[in-house]
Amino acid sequence: MSATETSRRRRLHPAWIVAAVAFLALVGAAGFRAAPGVLMVPLQQEFGWSTTVLSAAVSINLVLFGLTAPFAAALMERFGIRAVTATALVMIGAGSALTVLVTQSWQILLTWGLLIGLGTGSMALVFAATIANTWFSKSRGLVIGILTAGSAAGQLVFLPFIAMLAQDPGWRQASLLIAAGALAVVPLVLKFLKNSPADVGALPYGETAPEEGTAESTAAAGEPVESGSSSNAAVRALQVLKRASKVRTFWALVAGFAICGATTNGLIGTHFIPSAHDHGMPETTAAGLLAVVGIFDILGTIASGWLTDRYNPKILLAVYYQFRGIGLLVLPLLLSATVQPSMIVFVVIYGLDWVATVPPTAAICRKTFGADGSVVFGWVFAAHQLGAAAAALGAGAIRDATGQYTYAWFGAAAMCTIAAVISATIRKDAGAKEPVPVGAA
Repeated sequence: MSATETSRRRRLHPAWIVAAVAFLALVGAAGFRAAPGVLMVPLQQEFGWSTTVLSAAVSINLVLFGLTAPFAAALMERFGIRAVTATALVMIGAGSALTVLVTQSWQILLTWGLLIGLGTGSMALVFAATIANTWFSKSRGLVIGILTAGSAAGQLVFLPFIAMLAQDPGWRQASLLIAAGALAVVPLVLKFLKNSPADVGALPYGETAPEEGTAESTAAAGEPVESGSSSNAAVRALQVLKRASKVRTFWALVAGFAICGATTNGLIGTHFIPSAHDHGMPETTAAGLLAVVGIFDILGTIASGWLTDRYNPKILLAVYYQFRGIGLLVLPLLLSATVQPSMIVFVVIYGLDWVATVPPTAAICRKTFGADGSVVFGWVFAAHQLGAAAAALGAGAIRDATGQYTYAWFGAAAMCTIAAVISATIRKDAGAKEPVPVGAA
């Protein structure tokens, strides 16, 4: 085959094929993250469980979703992206399917909490960062934005159907829909999701071939590069945490991302529909509003990735958090039995801001920690989910104690202002430091 023919056949770089399958995998994994807010009311009506009990199940899920992430990143380095992703999707499917058999509250803790928490944790946002760092040398911010939008796309795809099925014929059919969505992507992952560019004889997108005989050419040819503790995923993840914990920027990102999780997955994702229901809004209408959030989330996250490639990520983070805080501050005034124009404005703004924080956060991790960046981002994401879990449980307790969510919304708005200040004060030279060596002690 001539060089010209080879060039034509490879006009579509394999990195983009991998990114497309990763996007679909994130769509399939996102079903459960849209479900709790929709399924919470039907479960309460059938079993009489309190908001606090169901919030506890969501909190367990969110904690595992976060704590699994750094270990999943290390497992992807050890066993490959494809194997970890396929296993995670199977766990999500199994957890969703088994949910239809629950009759006791502790059983929902095992399905919603344990199984789906471990599965979604392995498909967390660190997955997007790992794909971008492994397969792309340029436009990484844009790629992370596109992949992160997969979660929003999953919400957009599943949420309206989950809401309709939850009402008629019932929430069990909605759970089965989520299981089918996750399992449907597994064959595509096994066939098309490659572990590294070396598997297909290519270089990362945007990288030029080095001269023969150099160390870079050896690595590019697919020969393994020593990484110290990569043979043991758990040890690797913990060693990275130990190194990162000595860097001030790491703690700034942890604090900001914990608040990010509290104000997205923890509050809006879990309690927006029950809160709207408290104000007389039908669940399907509230679910439709969250689906609109998903539409603008896709646009906002991709735009944030594009901006991250061009502007200071810490400034972007500060702006995102502050706008989110303003939205939460006025939300209690906007909730009513019908959808008003002001609520549409809130949905659009909140959607654009939903996970726009991910590309700049991942970029700071990569620039500050170098080869450890993906695993560090996993730990930062763990903080995101711990914040989400605390907010999900706390808001449920506030609702049971006061009969409304108002204090939860106001508290979240104040936290966003704190996150904006923390992000703006990240050291200016954070991205200028030499990457921390992977094998450093």
